[in-house]
Amino acid sequence: METVNRTSSVSEFILLGLSSRPEDQKPLFILFLIIYLVTITGNLLIILVIRLDRRLQTPMYFFLSFLSFTDICFTTTIVPKMLVNFLSEKKTISYAGCLTQMYFLYALGNSDSCLLAVMAFDRYVAICDPFHYVTTMSHHHCVLLVTLSCSFPHFHSLLHTLLLNRCMRPDNQSTLSEFILLGLPIKPEQQGVFFSLFLAMYLTTVLGNLLIILLIRLDPHLHTPMYFFLSHLAFTDISFSSVTVPKMLMDMQTRHISIPYKSCISQTYFFIFFADLDSFLITSMAYDRYVAICHPLHYSTIMSQSLCVTLVVMSWAIACACALLHTLLLAQLSFCADPIVPHFFCDLGALLKLSCSDTSLNQLVIFTAGLAAIMLPFLCILISYGRIGFTILQVPSTKGICKALSTCGSHLSVVALYYGAIIGLYFLPPSNNTNDNNIIASVMYTVVTPMLNPFIYSLRNKDMKGALRKLWNKKTHSGI
Repeated sequence: METVNRTSSVSEFILLGLSSRPEDQKPLFILFLIIYLVTITGNLLIILVIRLDRRLQTPMYFFLSFLSFTDICFTTTIVPKMLVNFLSEKKTISYAGCLTQMYFLYALGNSDSCLLAVMAFDRYVAICDPFHYVTTMSHHHCVLLVTLSCSFPHFHSLLHTLLLNRCMRPDNQSTLSEFILLGLPIKPEQQGVFFSLFLAMYLTTVLGNLLIILLIRLDPHLHTPMYFFLSHLAFTDISFSSVTVPKMLMDMQTRHISIPYKSCISQTYFFIFFADLDSFLITSMAYDRYVAICHPLHYSTIMSQSLCVTLVVMSWAIACACALLHTLLLAQLSFCADPIVPHFFCDLGALLKLSCSDTSLNQLVIFTAGLAAIMLPFLCILISYGRIGFTILQVPSTKGICKALSTCGSHLSVVALYYGAIIGLYFLPPSNNTNDNNIIASVMYTVVTPMLNPFIYSLRNKDMKGALRKLWNKKTHSGI
């Protein structure tokens, strides 16, 4: 099997600075110290004035306050170390310090660029479309623009930093060029039956969720926040199943059950990405149901289009960041053990067991990111439905309970399926057949749950059934 040998890396770097002449060091130190203090004081003054003066509570100054804060951080990333080096004979920086400095330099520099672009857009709207300025540059839109301007540069910087760390890390181990997927624990004579079963389930998943997206797109009555989230959930379910099932079906029909290293890493990335995205979208839908039942009079105001877009964008961005972090840390590991993965896809936990590198950082990230992407959303869902239950019980009536069940029943069924499989996989006590149980639980939330979602939302939802009936009647009449 092909291997790749890695070379060792240095533990620190030497920074040459601006000048090597000793007589230049103190004048340069005084000059840059003054510039740095003016930068900090000036930008802090801008933030303070904008914060205290009500007349400056406008989108332009809202963006300017964030730009000032970013400038302070950007300068602080470089100048203090440079000032220390002016007065020190040892002009070195540790390997970790260099990577950290590079990360914040890229992140804050790109954030500066994005914020300047946002401010240019604000001026464009103010001058070219003044009558719609208040609507276009609403508070929710401003928050969304700032969030995106600060989030994506950090993801971009994280990518650069982790890739650089991978190139320079001290590691003399070798990496396997491919892995072997053992697949489902079924007998060879049962391959044909299970192939037909999973093919039918996959086609049902794709067609059912595509139908949901089509109905929501065509029926104006379904252009509401709940169905906006549902359309994104349907797309995520299609993508989630497509990450693992096609490869599993292909392996059932061929003897070549290996997967290249790069393909395995890619599959892990998209699996984590769509799993986390599912969790965040389900949480957004729970919040929507909470507002609909507990604050019905303010529903249209709270669940505005800008808030819905913000929730979806943040769901995609955070899921992308979590998946990217897991995958890049996985790509740094060496795999010099047996390349056999006892699973039907490249599961992160199974891959870590094959590594001969230190996986303590990976395990720590799995724990912290798992809390952020799975348990925290689940806790938010429980709180939302706890508040819903409390609101219903305050004025108990059969009509109110039936209406709440009609409003929340479909979503509760999806939550039970999704988190039930995860709890069964990660939190129940292990048995003798742990690996088989893991595979069965994985099949549940990668194949079964995405397939059942269209049935749950179409059979238990009057609006979806009405939209389906309209589409069917329209096609029937046009056929006639």
